[in-house]
Amino acid sequence: MATLNSSNSLSSTFYLTGIPGYEEFHHWISIPFCLLYLGGIMGNCTILHIVRTDPRLHEPMYYFLAMLSLTDMGMSMPTMISLFRVLWSISREIQFNICVVQMFFIHTFSFTESSVLLAMALDRYVAICHPLQYVTILTPRLITKIGIAALLRNAFAVIPLLARLPFFPFCHSHILSHSYCLHQDIIRLACADTKFNIIYGMIVITMLWGMDSLGIFVSYVFILHSVLKISSREGRFKALNTCVSHICAVLILYVPMIGLSIIHRFGKHSSPLSLILMGHIYLLVPPVLNPIIYSVKTKQIRQGILHLLLPQKITLAVM
Repeated sequence: MATLNSSNSLSSTFYLTGIPGYEEFHHWISIPFCLLYLGGIMGNCTILHIVRTDPRLHEPMYYFLAMLSLTDMGMSMPTMISLFRVLWSISREIQFNICVVQMFFIHTFSFTESSVLLAMALDRYVAICHPLQYVTILTPRLITKIGIAALLRNAFAVIPLLARLPFFPFCHSHILSHSYCLHQDIIRLACADTKFNIIYGMIVITMLWGMDSLGIFVSYVFILHSVLKISSREGRFKALNTCVSHICAVLILYVPMIGLSIIHRFGKHSSPLSLILMGHIYLLVPPVLNPIIYSVKTKQIRQGILHLLLPQKITLAVM
Protein backbone atom coordinates (compact mmCIF):
# COMPACT_ATOMS: atom_id res chain seq x y z
CA MET A 1 0.00 0.00 0.00
CA ALA A 2 2.89 2.34 0.86
CA THR A 3 4.38 1.66 -2.56
CA LEU A 4 1.11 2.50 -4.25
CA ASN A 5 0.81 5.73 -2.30
CA SER A 6 4.39 6.60 -3.16
CA SER A 7 3.83 6.16 -6.89
CA ASN A 8 0.62 8.15 -6.73
CA SER A 9 2.36 11.01 -4.93
CA LEU A 10 5.36 11.07 -7.22
CA SER A 11 3.11 11.32 -10.28
CA SER A 12 0.83 13.92 -8.70
CA THR A 13 0.37 17.33 -10.21
CA PHE A 14 -0.33 20.33 -8.01
CA TYR A 15 -1.74 23.69 -9.01
CA LEU A 16 -0.13 26.92 -7.91
CA THR A 17 -2.06 30.07 -7.00
CA GLY A 18 -1.28 33.57 -8.21
CA ILE A 19 -3.05 36.61 -6.75
CA PRO A 20 -6.67 35.49 -6.22
CA GLY A 21 -9.27 37.90 -7.52
CA TYR A 22 -6.77 39.73 -9.72
CA GLU A 23 -6.13 37.10 -12.38
CA GLU A 24 -6.82 39.53 -15.24
CA PHE A 25 -4.07 41.80 -13.90
CA HIS A 26 -1.43 39.09 -13.47
CA HIS A 27 0.68 40.37 -16.37
CA TRP A 28 0.78 43.85 -14.83
CA ILE A 29 1.38 42.47 -11.32
CA SER A 30 4.39 40.58 -12.68
CA ILE A 31 6.19 43.89 -13.38
CA PRO A 32 6.81 44.89 -9.72
CA PHE A 33 7.70 41.29 -8.91
CA CYS A 34 10.19 41.28 -11.78
CA LEU A 35 11.72 44.52 -10.49
CA LEU A 36 11.96 43.10 -6.96
CA TYR A 37 13.69 39.91 -8.14
CA LEU A 38 16.00 41.91 -10.39
CA GLY A 39 16.81 44.33 -7.57
CA GLY A 40 17.49 41.51 -5.13
CA ILE A 41 19.76 39.63 -7.55
CA MET A 42 21.69 42.73 -8.58
CA GLY A 43 22.04 43.99 -5.00
CA ASN A 44 23.28 40.71 -3.58
CA CYS A 45 25.58 40.01 -6.53
CA THR A 46 27.05 43.50 -6.08
CA ILE A 47 27.73 42.79 -2.40
CA LEU A 48 29.38 39.46 -3.28
CA HIS A 49 31.52 41.06 -6.00
CA ILE A 50 32.68 43.91 -3.77
CA VAL A 51 33.55 41.62 -0.86
CA ARG A 52 35.46 39.28 -3.19
CA THR A 53 37.44 41.94 -5.08
CA ASP A 54 38.12 44.61 -2.43
CA PRO A 55 41.00 43.56 -0.10
CA ARG A 56 39.81 46.08 2.51
CA LEU A 57 36.63 44.03 2.95
CA HIS A 58 38.42 40.74 3.64
CA GLU A 59 37.30 40.87 7.27
CA PRO A 60 34.92 38.64 9.29
CA MET A 61 32.00 41.10 9.19
CA TYR A 62 32.00 41.23 5.38
CA TYR A 63 32.50 37.49 4.97
CA PHE A 64 29.32 37.00 7.02
CA LEU A 65 27.60 39.66 4.91
CA ALA A 66 28.55 37.66 1.80
CA MET A 67 27.01 34.56 3.42
CA LEU A 68 23.82 36.55 4.05
CA SER A 69 23.69 37.56 0.38
CA LEU A 70 24.10 33.93 -0.72
CA THR A 71 21.34 32.70 1.59
CA ASP A 72 19.06 35.55 0.50
CA MET A 73 19.37 34.45 -3.12
CA GLY A 74 19.11 30.77 -2.17
CA MET A 75 15.82 31.47 -0.39
CA SER A 76 14.17 33.59 -3.09
CA MET A 77 15.51 32.24 -6.40
CA PRO A 78 13.72 28.82 -6.26
CA THR A 79 10.36 30.61 -6.31
CA MET A 80 11.09 32.84 -9.29
CA ILE A 81 10.36 30.43 -12.16
CA SER A 82 7.12 29.05 -10.71
CA LEU A 83 5.86 32.55 -9.81
CA PHE A 84 6.36 33.94 -13.30
CA ARG A 85 4.91 30.80 -14.90
CA VAL A 86 1.71 31.59 -12.99
CA LEU A 87 1.69 35.37 -13.52
CA TRP A 88 2.48 35.06 -17.23
CA SER A 89 -0.27 32.42 -17.67
CA ILE A 90 2.23 29.82 -18.92
CA SER A 91 1.18 27.10 -16.50
CA ARG A 92 -0.12 26.70 -12.96
CA GLU A 93 0.95 23.06 -12.79
CA ILE A 94 3.92 21.80 -10.83
CA GLN A 95 4.99 18.18 -10.53
CA PHE A 96 5.36 16.64 -7.08
CA ASN A 97 9.10 15.91 -7.41
CA ILE A 98 9.82 19.51 -8.49
CA CYS A 99 7.66 20.70 -5.60
CA VAL A 100 9.75 18.71 -3.11
CA VAL A 101 13.01 20.10 -4.51
CA GLN A 102 11.62 23.63 -4.30
CA MET A 103 10.52 23.07 -0.70
CA PHE A 104 13.96 21.75 0.20
CA PHE A 105 15.72 24.88 -1.03
CA ILE A 106 13.18 27.34 0.40
CA HIS A 107 13.10 25.80 3.89
CA THR A 108 16.82 24.99 4.05
CA PHE A 109 17.91 28.50 3.10
CA SER A 110 15.29 30.22 5.28
CA PHE A 111 16.62 28.30 8.29
CA THR A 112 20.19 28.95 7.14
CA GLU A 113 19.54 32.69 6.93
CA SER A 114 18.51 32.62 10.58
CA SER A 115 21.77 30.79 11.41
CA VAL A 116 23.81 33.35 9.46
CA LEU A 117 22.14 36.17 11.40
CA LEU A 118 23.16 34.38 14.61
CA ALA A 119 26.74 34.18 13.33
CA MET A 120 26.61 37.90 12.49
CA ALA A 121 25.39 38.65 16.04
CA LEU A 122 28.36 36.70 17.42
CA ASP A 123 30.59 38.68 15.06
CA ARG A 124 29.27 41.95 16.52
CA TYR A 125 29.74 40.56 20.05
CA VAL A 126 33.40 39.69 19.44
CA ALA A 127 34.06 43.00 17.63
CA ILE A 128 32.61 45.12 20.47
CA CYS A 129 33.41 43.03 23.56
CA HIS A 130 36.80 41.62 22.46
CA PRO A 131 38.09 44.01 19.78
CA LEU A 132 41.78 43.13 20.23
CA GLN A 133 41.12 39.43 19.58
CA TYR A 134 38.56 40.03 16.80
CA VAL A 135 40.70 38.92 13.84
CA THR A 136 42.45 36.12 15.72
CA ILE A 137 39.15 34.60 16.95
CA LEU A 138 37.13 34.87 13.73
CA THR A 139 39.64 33.47 11.27
CA PRO A 140 38.63 32.74 7.63
CA ARG A 141 38.90 29.03 8.39
CA LEU A 142 36.49 29.29 11.35
CA ILE A 143 34.08 31.42 9.32
CA THR A 144 34.07 28.81 6.55
CA LYS A 145 33.34 26.06 9.09
CA ILE A 146 30.48 28.13 10.55
CA GLY A 147 28.92 28.60 7.11
CA ILE A 148 29.19 24.91 6.17
CA ALA A 149 27.89 23.78 9.58
CA ALA A 150 24.90 26.15 9.33
CA LEU A 151 23.97 24.85 5.86
CA LEU A 152 24.36 21.17 6.77
CA ARG A 153 22.50 21.52 10.09
CA ASN A 154 19.46 23.01 8.42
CA ALA A 155 19.53 20.73 5.36
CA PHE A 156 19.61 17.59 7.53
CA ALA A 157 16.81 18.98 9.71
CA VAL A 158 14.54 19.50 6.67
CA ILE A 159 15.15 16.12 4.98
CA PRO A 160 13.00 13.95 7.37
CA LEU A 161 10.00 16.23 6.72
CA LEU A 162 10.26 15.94 2.96
CA ALA A 163 11.28 12.25 2.88
CA ARG A 164 7.84 11.21 4.16
CA LEU A 165 5.84 13.19 1.62
CA PRO A 166 6.14 10.67 -1.29
CA PHE A 167 4.36 8.09 0.88
CA PHE A 168 1.29 10.27 1.46
CA PRO A 169 -1.77 9.99 -0.80
CA PHE A 170 -3.16 13.35 -1.88
CA CYS A 171 -6.86 12.78 -2.42
CA HIS A 172 -8.03 16.29 -1.47
CA SER A 173 -7.77 19.36 -3.64
CA HIS A 174 -4.35 19.74 -5.27
CA ILE A 175 -4.55 23.53 -5.26
CA LEU A 176 -1.74 25.16 -3.26
CA SER A 177 -2.05 28.51 -1.48
CA HIS A 178 1.03 30.08 -3.06
CA SER A 179 2.85 30.31 -6.38
CA TYR A 180 5.51 28.01 -4.90
CA CYS A 181 5.56 24.98 -2.60
CA LEU A 182 5.78 25.12 1.19
CA HIS A 183 5.70 22.10 3.49
CA GLN A 184 2.99 23.54 5.75
CA ASP A 185 0.88 24.20 2.64
CA ILE A 186 1.20 20.81 0.97
CA ILE A 187 0.84 18.75 4.16
CA ARG A 188 -2.75 19.96 4.64
CA LEU A 189 -3.69 18.30 1.33
CA ALA A 190 -2.56 14.80 2.40
CA CYS A 191 -5.17 12.13 3.18
CA ALA A 192 -3.06 10.36 5.78
CA ASP A 193 -1.83 10.64 9.34
CA THR A 194 0.47 13.67 9.22
CA LYS A 195 1.05 13.97 12.98
CA PHE A 196 4.76 13.20 12.63
CA ASN A 197 5.27 15.95 10.06
CA ILE A 198 3.26 18.46 12.09
CA ILE A 199 4.95 17.68 15.41
CA TYR A 200 8.43 17.30 13.92
CA GLY A 201 7.94 20.51 11.93
CA MET A 202 7.01 22.41 15.10
CA ILE A 203 10.05 20.94 16.90
CA VAL A 204 12.37 21.94 14.04
CA ILE A 205 10.99 25.49 13.98
CA THR A 206 11.23 25.80 17.77
CA MET A 207 14.73 24.33 17.96
CA LEU A 208 16.31 26.06 14.95
CA TRP A 209 14.61 29.47 14.92
CA GLY A 210 14.25 29.39 18.71
CA MET A 211 17.93 28.63 19.35
CA ASP A 212 19.07 31.18 16.75
CA SER A 213 16.83 33.95 18.09
CA LEU A 214 17.86 33.16 21.67
CA GLY A 215 21.53 33.27 20.65
CA ILE A 216 20.97 36.65 18.95
CA PHE A 217 19.20 38.00 22.04
CA VAL A 218 21.94 36.80 24.42
CA SER A 219 24.63 38.28 22.14
CA TYR A 220 22.96 41.68 22.29
CA VAL A 221 22.58 41.47 26.06
CA PHE A 222 26.37 41.09 26.33
CA ILE A 223 26.91 43.78 23.69
CA LEU A 224 24.67 46.23 25.56
CA HIS A 225 26.40 45.41 28.84
CA SER A 226 29.79 46.11 27.25
CA VAL A 227 28.63 49.30 25.50
CA LEU A 228 27.27 50.77 28.75
CA LYS A 229 30.77 50.51 30.21
CA ILE A 230 32.13 52.88 27.56
CA SER A 231 32.63 56.26 29.23
CA SER A 232 32.07 58.58 26.28
CA ARG A 233 28.64 59.07 24.74
CA GLU A 234 30.20 59.23 21.27
CA GLY A 235 31.92 55.88 21.82
CA ARG A 236 28.68 54.23 22.92
CA PHE A 237 26.83 55.62 19.90
CA LYS A 238 29.59 54.49 17.52
CA ALA A 239 29.57 50.95 18.96
CA LEU A 240 25.79 50.60 18.76
CA ASN A 241 25.69 52.10 15.27
CA THR A 242 27.68 49.13 13.95
CA CYS A 243 24.77 46.88 15.03
CA VAL A 244 21.91 48.82 13.37
CA SER A 245 22.16 47.05 9.99
CA HIS A 246 22.17 43.64 11.65
CA ILE A 247 19.17 44.45 13.86
CA CYS A 248 17.24 45.59 10.76
CA ALA A 249 18.16 42.35 8.94
CA VAL A 250 16.92 40.30 11.93
CA LEU A 251 13.58 42.13 12.00
CA ILE A 252 13.16 41.90 8.22
CA LEU A 253 13.51 38.10 8.40
CA TYR A 254 11.75 37.22 11.65
CA VAL A 255 8.65 39.46 11.51
CA PRO A 256 7.30 38.09 8.16
CA MET A 257 8.48 34.58 9.11
CA ILE A 258 6.49 34.61 12.37
CA GLY A 259 3.50 36.20 10.65
CA LEU A 260 3.44 33.56 7.89
CA SER A 261 3.78 30.71 10.41
CA ILE A 262 0.93 32.07 12.55
CA ILE A 263 -1.38 32.46 9.53
CA HIS A 264 -0.62 28.91 8.33
CA ARG A 265 -1.12 27.37 11.78
CA PHE A 266 -4.05 29.36 13.14
CA GLY A 267 -5.47 31.52 10.34
CA LYS A 268 -7.76 28.98 8.68
CA HIS A 269 -10.42 31.63 8.10
CA SER A 270 -8.04 34.43 7.11
CA SER A 271 -8.13 35.99 3.65
CA PRO A 272 -6.17 34.01 1.01
CA LEU A 273 -4.79 37.32 -0.24
CA SER A 274 -3.22 38.10 3.16
CA LEU A 275 -1.58 34.67 3.22
CA ILE A 276 -0.15 35.10 -0.27
CA LEU A 277 1.11 38.63 0.37
CA MET A 278 2.77 37.58 3.64
CA GLY A 279 4.46 34.70 1.82
CA HIS A 280 5.88 37.01 -0.84
CA ILE A 281 7.02 39.52 1.78
CA TYR A 282 8.78 36.72 3.66
CA LEU A 283 10.70 35.51 0.60
CA LEU A 284 11.26 38.76 -1.34
CA VAL A 285 11.75 41.57 1.17
CA PRO A 286 14.97 40.31 2.87
CA PRO A 287 16.90 39.81 -0.43
CA VAL A 288 15.85 43.27 -1.64
CA LEU A 289 16.28 45.29 1.56
CA ASN A 290 19.39 43.69 3.10
CA PRO A 291 21.81 44.98 0.40
CA ILE A 292 20.18 48.42 0.60
CA ILE A 293 20.45 48.58 4.40
CA TYR A 294 24.08 47.47 4.47
CA SER A 295 24.94 49.84 1.60
CA VAL A 296 23.39 52.80 3.41
CA LYS A 297 24.72 52.02 6.88
CA THR A 298 28.19 50.65 6.03
CA LYS A 299 30.74 53.15 4.74
CA GLN A 300 33.06 50.51 3.25
CA ILE A 301 30.24 48.96 1.21
CA ARG A 302 29.20 52.40 -0.07
CA GLN A 303 32.78 53.11 -1.11
CA GLY A 304 33.00 49.74 -2.84
CA ILE A 305 29.81 50.42 -4.82
CA LEU A 306 31.03 53.90 -5.80
CA HIS A 307 34.38 52.44 -6.87
CA LEU A 308 32.52 49.84 -8.95
CA LEU A 309 30.30 52.46 -10.63
CA LEU A 310 32.79 55.35 -10.90
CA PRO A 311 36.28 53.81 -10.75
CA GLN A 312 38.11 56.69 -12.43
CA LYS A 313 36.54 59.45 -10.32
CA ILE A 314 37.20 57.54 -7.11
CA THR A 315 40.84 56.96 -8.10
CA LEU A 316 41.34 60.67 -8.90
CA ALA A 317 39.70 61.65 -5.59
CA VAL A 318 42.09 59.38 -3.68
CA MET A 319 45.10 60.80 -5.56
